[in-house]
Amino acid sequence: MNDFDFSCPSRQSAKGILVIFVFNTYKFIKKSITLLLLFAFSFFRKGTFFGFSTSYLIIILMAIGLFLLIKAFLSYLNFTFHISGNDFHLSTGILKKENITIPKSKIQNVYIKQNVLQQIINVVQVNVETAGDNSTEIEISAVKREKAMALKQELFCAKESDAEDKRQVDVFYQASLKKLLLEGASQNHIKSFFIILAFIGGLYANFKDFVERFSWQSYFGDWLNMNDHTFFKAILFNSAIIVVLIIVTFLLSLVKTMLLNYNLQVVDNNKTIEITKGLFNKVSLSLTPSRIQNIQIRTNRVKRYFGLYTMAFKQAMVAKKQQKHFYIIGLGKEEVDYLSQRLYTGFDNGLKKHRPENYYKRILLLKSIPLLVVGNGIAYQMFENWFWAVNLMVIPYLFLVFHWRFKKAFYTMDDRYLSIGSGSFIGTNLEMLEIHKIQSIDIEQSIFQKRKNIASLKICTASKVVTIPYIKHKKAQAIMDYLLFKVESQRLDWM
Repeated sequence: MNDFDFSCPSRQSAKGILVIFVFNTYKFIKKSITLLLLFAFSFFRKGTFFGFSTSYLIIILMAIGLFLLIKAFLSYLNFTFHISGNDFHLSTGILKKENITIPKSKIQNVYIKQNVLQQIINVVQVNVETAGDNSTEIEISAVKREKAMALKQELFCAKESDAEDKRQVDVFYQASLKKLLLEGASQNHIKSFFIILAFIGGLYANFKDFVERFSWQSYFGDWLNMNDHTFFKAILFNSAIIVVLIIVTFLLSLVKTMLLNYNLQVVDNNKTIEITKGLFNKVSLSLTPSRIQNIQIRTNRVKRYFGLYTMAFKQAMVAKKQQKHFYIIGLGKEEVDYLSQRLYTGFDNGLKKHRPENYYKRILLLKSIPLLVVGNGIAYQMFENWFWAVNLMVIPYLFLVFHWRFKKAFYTMDDRYLSIGSGSFIGTNLEMLEIHKIQSIDIEQSIFQKRKNIASLKICTASKVVTIPYIKHKKAQAIMDYLLFKVESQRLDWM
């Protein structure tokens, strides 16, 4: 029982006027950035803008600011919300009034967010989402945290008889500073390496022209003219640049991980898993088992050495900005197993693994050809006649990728759950989903695969598509028939 009465319409905190004003100002600047840049260029060059003096421009900017402030005030006055029975009601709009009614049973997520401004003025933002759209339906910009938590609890309680059992609520998991540092340090940086390599290759030719134009050949000539004597100098020079940029990328990844997951806590309630995290942008969200469409467990060789796993969760039609927060990092194996059973009761991770056909290796080989062409092209620009040496590193790497990607591909299935494994030389992924939440199934088969009697099975839930790659067509048809039978016969809600 909480101390707030949501049966009567109520407004946000009065501090919401400031929050709405800042949000509207940001949106105005974002939409008008081209005009503002044109104004700044003209003003600093000529001292005027379309003949307007500085005084007139200041008056215009003040008028725009006053308009945005009045709009924020009117938005605050016309924004009310309340709960009536099992429905959540929202009234909003200045000239165009809008009344929104959402049944509690259709609410998929209630987020508690807090950016830097909201932290300063001590309010939070409440976002309410259903599965009907891929954006946030309702945003309450500024309420007290206590009221926001009470509203969240009220929205997730469909009726009094459905209230949660009384029991002590404990923090199930809290990420330590050490785990956050290890998570940031053990990210997969290979993609960043190749991006930087492509960037350096693209700049190399321009840098060479730049040196020649300004007659700096005497200083940099030995680094630019590729021959037997200067090749290793060029290797050293370019490697030094790459190492520096890799270190910068490593540090940025470390800082990003720390900021996004600062004070990460997971609370196990009776019906939900509560996740809170963030430093500058604090986020609090709830995971309800019935609303989860897919679970993904990720790790890599370095993380596995430290015993670290990441669990990511997919829900139907979640706003992209919110979906990126649906993960828990730094989990141990026991914690992953507990959450898997907590959210997917009875999931068996020891089932027999079925693997794709060897045809999958051929596909991996064909997909590597563009990478080889691009890599050799970049190498030719950097090292000219010595470009072939890059293949001494690239080809073994691709061989390892083929081997481990094929080795880590599998699927398991029982009466209730389907899991699909994938990965590469570095990372390992496990996708898990409940069979009754499958929305559609499609068998894909090219004309080349048809000759080999090979097909891939694409399985769609309300949040994403997973694939069982390159199995026998007869087996794919049997799996599809079985899954459709289970979906129809179980007659369970998909959320």
